[in-house]
Amino acid sequence: MLQDVITSIRTTVVLWILTAAFYPLLIFGIGQLAFPAQANGSLIVNDQGQVIGSTLIGQAFTSAEYFLSRPSAVNYSEGEDAAPTGLSGATNLAPSNPDLIALVKERAKILEAAEIEPTADLVYSSGSGLDPHISPASAQAQVARVATVRNISPDDLQGLIAAHTEGRFLGIFGEPAVNTVTLNLALDQLGDA
Repeated sequence: MLQDVITSIRTTVVLWILTAAFYPLLIFGIGQLAFPAQANGSLIVNDQGQVIGSTLIGQAFTSAEYFLSRPSAVNYSEGEDAAPTGLSGATNLAPSNPDLIALVKERAKILEAAEIEPTADLVYSSGSGLDPHISPASAQAQVARVATVRNISPDDLQGLIAAHTEGRFLGIFGEPAVNTVTLNLALDQLGDA
């Protein structure tokens, strides 16, 4: 009996070392060597070395000189200098909920006032509330406004949209999508050039 207890304790310790120490360290090392940018959050760094965002997390763009991203049920921050709350989530309102219907109608009116064709991903938030992607059609709907405000040729914007459109995963899964974070960063760099 004592021998069985000692064997079970030894087995537990060996399995704990393998699964709680060795395996996580191995996966961490592979991630850092093979995919360092992705393993560290796909961070975007400016010329001064400051982290200004991530290609995986949307940001609220409200200025007319930027492409709008998907609306979010999450308030990213409480001021310009406030740090993001780190929360994610949707409104969890059913499609038939009057509050959601009113919210969508309000967003559509705001878009129409800005002369932007309301598209699904410009009026509905994503499930996580953090999605940085919009459809190419949603980006196209904003070309005239951004071109006018920035005094840029619509053809130049078409090129930027094409450059920041991500294709289907493995060529078959999902739909093409435009990353608004990297697109708007490229817009700023285009203006600096």
